[in-house]
This record gives sequence, structure tokens and C-alpha cells, in this order.
Amino acid sequence: MKKWQRNAPCWCGSGKKYKLCHEAFDERILSYEKKGHVVPDRGLIKSAADIEGIKKSAVINIAVLDEIGEKIHAGMNTQEIDDIVATTTAKMGGIPADLNYEGYPKNVCTSINDQVCHGIPSKDVILRDGDIINVDCSTILNGYYSDSSRMYMIGDVDPEWRRLVEVTKEAMEEGIKAVRPWRFMGDMGDAVHQHALKNGYSVVKEIGGHGCGLEFHEDPFVSYVSKPGEEMLMVPGMVFTIEPMINMGSDAIFIDEDNGWTVYTDDGLPSAQWEVEVLVTDDGCEILSY
Repeated sequence: MKKWQRNAPCWCGSGKKYKLCHEAFDERILSYEKKGHVVPDRGLIKSAADIEGIKKSAVINIAVLDEIGEKIHAGMNTQEIDDIVATTTAKMGGIPADLNYEGYPKNVCTSINDQVCHGIPSKDVILRDGDIINVDCSTILNGYYSDSSRMYMIGDVDPEWRRLVEVTKEAMEEGIKAVRPWRFMGDMGDAVHQHALKNGYSVVKEIGGHGCGLEFHEDPFVSYVSKPGEEMLMVPGMVFTIEPMINMGSDAIFIDEDNGWTVYTDDGLPSAQWEVEVLVTDDGCEILSY
């Protein structure tokens, strides 16, 4: 961490002198680093202006998922969901972050039943009674990114599948409760993992959450099969997603060879995911997008 002059304006952009703003904060981070822990660099600490910008982006992201919740139904195709995302986002002045990201062809991800994530909307994919679907939406507004996803249950869903959806949401909520400043990502990840395990489910290892806000995907990678006291130190100002992918059966997955995007469970059993974007605060966390 670059040494900062004590009387110079703080690196965070507050306009205060460094010694009155982030000097003690930096020294505390350095004390963890000296003990061998992974710590965030200054680029991962969001300023007050950054946080305000992310929150405004999140207003759109939340509104889009609300709109989908009102309109989703059996018999509609997933391209119609993509159209809702495109129209609502544009109407509110935003840009869908998914579109053309690393070549992704649509505005949103729609992952049904045994699709773990990155399901591609299509006129040929029709929602059926009993389906469960994750809609993963991301928004850019004035250069700031928000990201969250929800599960939707279509019609009369099998009780075991419904339980998977509910327990996955509970696991995410356990993760939210474990986000505390000066604790570790591994504490949060383990809280998610243990809740899934005690309910008889598995958690996908290869795909996790991520930092978010100034870019779509930032450091750190956020694992949900991590151990307490490990992974990156959480400090106030960090923004990242909590988005566990929980499988009814094995945690083994594979990627569709034809489209190069859609991830499936290897055993064909259903998977569920909920996602929030959170800000680490001085005494816990604040949910920015859900």
C-alpha cells in the first residue's frame, strides 16, 4: 500500500486531510496484511460518490426484477423476459450490463431448472408450469454497475424444488448476516455453505460472486465453499455480490459446448440461485441491489 502524506488530501476523495480521514483505516488494514491475510487495495474501496452512483444504478436493476416478477408466467418465452429488461432499463436511462459482455448475446441471463447460470433467452424456450427460473440482471448507469438476481417459481412447483429455492434464499441471507467489517470473506462463505449442507444440498465451487460497482466484475472472487478466517478481509467501502448457486444433487457442473455460456448440473437435478449486491459498512452491510 502506497504511503500517503499525512497532511495531503485523502486518497478517498473526501477532501479531508489523510491523517483525519483514512490514515488509521490504512494502518489497521496493514496490520492484517503483516499477519499474512489477504487485504483489499484502495481501488476496491468505494468513495461516497461511487456508492451514490451504484445505488442509483441499483434503483433500475431492482425495478427491472420487480417488473419481471409482475409479468412472468407459464407460456411466455424467455426472449420476452429479455425484452422486458431491455425496455425497462432503457426507459429508466440505463444500459443492460450483460449485453455484449465478453460476447454474451442477450440483455439478461435466464436459467431454468437444471441450468445453474448463464441461460440465454430465446423465443424457443417456453416457461412451463412447475419450472423454477433464475433471472440475473445487471445495469449500468453513468458508469456505475449494479447486479442482482431472483428466483421465480412458475405455477405448481414440486415441493422439493420449492424447498430448494427457499433454502437457497436462506443461505444467501445467512451470508448477508455474516458480512461484518474486519472479518473475512471466508466467514461469509462458510455461513452460506453450512446452511446448504445441513439441508442436504451442495454448493457450486467453480463459480461465485465478485466485486462490483465501478466495473461489472471486480476483485475479489467470492467463494461460498470457503473457510472461516480465510479469503479477503472485509472492510467498510467494499462492494460485492453474494450469489450462491446451490444444487439439489451433486455440485458437479458442465458448460454447454454449443453456446459456450450456459452452465448445467451434471446430474440433471435442479439448481437455484439468489443474488444481492452489498456494501460493507462500519457495523455490518447494506444491501444495494436485490
